[in-house]
Amino acid sequence: MTDVVKEESGSTHRRLPLLTLVIPLVLGIVIAAMIPRPVVGIIYLRDAIHAFTSADMIAQIRYAMERPEVRAVVLVIDSPGGTVIDTEAVYLELAMLRERKPVVTMAQGVAASGAYYLSVGTDYIFAGPSSPIGNVGVLSQLPPASSVFEDTVSTGPYKLFGSARDSQLRRMEAIKQAFYEAVTLGRGEALKIGPETLLRGEIWLGGEALRLGLVDELGSVSQAIQHAAEMAQVANYRVEDLREPAGLPPEFTFPFFIETAEGVLTPYPRQSGLYLLWIPTSGGTFP
Repeated sequence: MTDVVKEESGSTHRRLPLLTLVIPLVLGIVIAAMIPRPVVGIIYLRDAIHAFTSADMIAQIRYAMERPEVRAVVLVIDSPGGTVIDTEAVYLELAMLRERKPVVTMAQGVAASGAYYLSVGTDYIFAGPSSPIGNVGVLSQLPPASSVFEDTVSTGPYKLFGSARDSQLRRMEAIKQAFYEAVTLGRGEALKIGPETLLRGEIWLGGEALRLGLVDELGSVSQAIQHAAEMAQVANYRVEDLREPAGLPPEFTFPFFIETAEGVLTPYPRQSGLYLLWIPTSGGTFP
């Protein structure tokens, strides 16, 4: 009987070291499973910047700010820009996000005018070698000189448009200056051109944009994601499109551009107003 007790006691002692190894390992696995993996979030801009796309982007930006597991964000852009108001609204939200987490831009296609405005509000800009970049400036459909249509009766000369032509031009000049300041603030010493060149509204392809300091590097979406992860100092991360987690429905095409009677989409906006928008002049359609 004594021998049996001794044998059981010895067996118990032999199992104790094994348990001290297994239990922490199991606990570690359980705890690791409970902690969410770091996320590099993707926000896509694949249309003009207008009321709907800006609202969608802002919802995703705010989601990224609120979720601790989202450690960095990559803004993937293919856009000619859009309205002044909506561009500025997204830019300000990006500025708040950038204070908390790294934000990287990937100009996968066009990053012109308002889309470039958003790009300079991020920490680092990648571009494709042939991506159209730049077009810094403002455009507007100005009211006619009289400010009153023949067949329209109004209680004041500016009732229809809200301001005279010279006031509209002054407003455009102020917006252009704000755009320029955003570029110089965002690009800093990397920018190799002055206001005379920058404010011509010129488009540069990715390689030339890199030489002029408008972007930081030529690369791909995967490189932009890797760079964002490095900035956030995370290694074991997953990549997530933030649209669905932010509670947004699938993307839809809003009729922002004028369509001809033949159903051909033009690069001209339907509504009059102030725009940070690139309108290509080499052809009548917008891809």
